[in-house]
Amino acid sequence: MTFRSSRREFLRDLGLSAAALPFVCNLPSLGFANQAQRKQRLIVMFSPNGIVPDQFWPDEEGADFKLKTILSPLESLKDRTLVLNGVCDKIRGDGDSHMRGMGCLLTGCELFPGNIQGGSDTPAGWASGLSIDQEIKNFLQADTATRTRFGSLEFGVMVPDRADTWTRMVYSGPNKPVAPIDDPYQMFNKLYGQKKNQESLRSIVDALKDDFRKLEPHVSGDDRALLEEHATLVRDFERELQANPDGLNHPEPVLDQGIKEENDNIPKISKMQIDLLVQSFSADFARIATFQITNSVGGAKMRWLGIEEGHHELSHEPDKNESAQDKLTRINKWYCEQLAYLAERLAATPEPGGQGSLLDNTLIIWTNELGKGNSHTLNDIPFVMVGNGLDFQMGRSVKYKKTAHNRLLMSIAHGFGHRLTKFGNPDFCGDGPLSQLT
Repeated sequence: MTFRSSRREFLRDLGLSAAALPFVCNLPSLGFANQAQRKQRLIVMFSPNGIVPDQFWPDEEGADFKLKTILSPLESLKDRTLVLNGVCDKIRGDGDSHMRGMGCLLTGCELFPGNIQGGSDTPAGWASGLSIDQEIKNFLQADTATRTRFGSLEFGVMVPDRADTWTRMVYSGPNKPVAPIDDPYQMFNKLYGQKKNQESLRSIVDALKDDFRKLEPHVSGDDRALLEEHATLVRDFERELQANPDGLNHPEPVLDQGIKEENDNIPKISKMQIDLLVQSFSADFARIATFQITNSVGGAKMRWLGIEEGHHELSHEPDKNESAQDKLTRINKWYCEQLAYLAERLAATPEPGGQGSLLDNTLIIWTNELGKGNSHTLNDIPFVMVGNGLDFQMGRSVKYKKTAHNRLLMSIAHGFGHRLTKFGNPDFCGDGPLSQLT
């Protein structure tokens, strides 16, 4: 075919809508995509309230390790999994452990003094620095070869509208929290158009379907498969719109007083957000994403698991309460199932114009604000990595000795070629990036 001299001319001549522009930019056979170098991606996935250590941490070190109950959904991905034990959040100062666990998780720095009162005697405010995802986003966006439409995308599942230190882990700078988008329809609109109401969203869906049909004759077989992936996503959203004409309208948990509303839509919302996240990477909308399921002190009631109590209240039960420990194990296993589904979707999606799959070029990090819920410890923060995006040596269990998580944050940046010498509080960066990762 004869290529137009610009994307604008191509869109005009073929009669495509503006919503199709991101696909045109990323289809290798149209000659518009920048395929000069490998695309590296990062996803940070969050779930709250600590884990059950004896059902989570492998006993063994090295490649010959066994996945316990909570991590068992990763069995088929074991050779692409890296479990880091002994990484600790050493940031202290104002705020309770939930607040510092959340606000310092990706920033590695103290919270500002403030008037948000937590479970301790010391109130606190927002984090005093930017988060590592935004640091890497800025690094990638500064280079035309790695710049994307959005830079980063912040996905959420049932994150309350209220803005406080328990609900925000992403920061674009000191005192600048970034709210995740927890409505899949709102995220779909962010990616594909400007929605004022459900009818205009339907018009976006209809336009995209027509655009895909127009594009198919002009692209390669591989790109046609990519378009079909996007078309499937659009059809899925069309069905959701027909089934839910007013959107999800999900209730938000009321957490502060321990009175929590039902949130039985969480599994559906999680799947929709994961599917959108994968498609956004496939379309190269962004190479950095966060996926935040509820929030610190999150009180989801997982009735689909047969659990009526809220997650946070269960996390406060003592270890001797075997029923509570069993429920917490099942809750955390369900979170791990979301991680596994995300990784499997990435693994099943070919890298557009490149080698292998999206998972070959993406690192997912699953983490938490606490090491254990009833002790509120900031030691042994769970960090489980899946994927080959940063070329870490995967398929292992690694145990450190109370190592500051600032060093892990630096390692992530180094994996992108961003050679930070410190990140967050410099007192915890002296030994440089973590050893035993590459």
